[in-house]
Amino acid sequence: MSISLVSNSYLDENSAKIRAKPVPWEGYQRAGLITSEELTLIKKVDRQSRSKIESLLVSDGQTYALLYLRLLKKLQRVDTQSCILVLIADALTDHEERIPWFTNAAQTDPELPYGPLLRILDSQDDFVQLKATQILTVLLSSEKAPLQSQQLHPFLNTLALFVVNPSTNKHDIAVQCLEATLSRPECRKAVWANASLVGGLVDILKHNPTPQMSYQVGFCLWLLTFEQEVADQIQKRFDIIPLLVDVAQGAAKEKVIRVIVATFRNLVSKAPQANLPAMLVAHLLPFAKNLAGRKWTDEDIVEDIQFLRDELAARFDSLTTYDEYRSELSSGHLSWTPVHESDLFWKENATKLNDKDYELLKLLIKLLSESNDPTVLAVASHDIGQYVKHYERGKKVLTDLGGKTRVMELMSHANPDVRYQALISVQRLVSHPWAAV
Repeated sequence: MSISLVSNSYLDENSAKIRAKPVPWEGYQRAGLITSEELTLIKKVDRQSRSKIESLLVSDGQTYALLYLRLLKKLQRVDTQSCILVLIADALTDHEERIPWFTNAAQTDPELPYGPLLRILDSQDDFVQLKATQILTVLLSSEKAPLQSQQLHPFLNTLALFVVNPSTNKHDIAVQCLEATLSRPECRKAVWANASLVGGLVDILKHNPTPQMSYQVGFCLWLLTFEQEVADQIQKRFDIIPLLVDVAQGAAKEKVIRVIVATFRNLVSKAPQANLPAMLVAHLLPFAKNLAGRKWTDEDIVEDIQFLRDELAARFDSLTTYDEYRSELSSGHLSWTPVHESDLFWKENATKLNDKDYELLKLLIKLLSESNDPTVLAVASHDIGQYVKHYERGKKVLTDLGGKTRVMELMSHANPDVRYQALISVQRLVSHPWAAV
């Protein structure tokens, strides 16, 4: 890949300044930090024109690649490291065929090329950190053999710090680096294992990013969902589906919608059981039908929208009211849909909460204990009251499972609707003696 695939104005502007700055190479030689041969070579490219440097690289590129990496390995000053990083990036710009000059350096020194580059990821200087990350992305994504954990993990840990940093430059470069490397299966697995990195990507989407950033983060998530484990677990761990629906609904750019629809296609195809409940609750089917009626310039998005619409319609159109309730509960996103306030529904279905060792009842109690959303707490408290109203023996079951204690605690919740629904449920819990003791 070309180094230009990870581009950023901050790097470009600072690289231009650094090319013009003097570096005390002779002082390094007098101090014994570099050899006279290294001094001769570096002086030929130091603050020289692009054309002169290019002619030297054409004739002696492998020698200069090794020189740059060796100097980076042993010189510690930030201004010097910055200069060497710019020389490396300049050598690689528009010349993918030169990447082996650097990756093959391991044959001369096993610590090269990655040791020095990974080490300076810990630099306190933003430019050094970001420029090293840019170069590492080019080298790592071009390796023919699977990447080793000692190369990959420090790199991804740095990207994880970037995505949670307030700096927009760090967000920008981290996401571009992930776009470039997530096509590799070992990278997808390693990124998925780094919860703070995935969480950081998701968090970027929650804070009204630019259309370009929405697209780039969406592209990363799309690549990640080619992994079966990711498709199985990403909704459960990061609640990604309602967020992606919101982003797509607010998107003005076709490419943002395209990459999100492609992500949904992966989730439906690879892990329907894990993702369909949340898709139902997020009203993805009506949105897909709406998208199918629009005009698109990209044929791929048309095919993906049709697949999504047809697949969701086939799975959702036959659902009973109870199936919809179960999906809503499984998603964790309870809201005041008509089913909750239907006495007929509860009369017919209250006892079904007991199925599979009280699976759905335990889910309700879990939401009461873990959710911070007042609407979820209010609806869950209401549903507990409906369960007890229509299943007398449920009072003891709820007490045994800890549900009664939690509902009583919610009577003092800050939100008035939560307090009211909890009060009604507690009244039903204590209004009659248990039918079975």
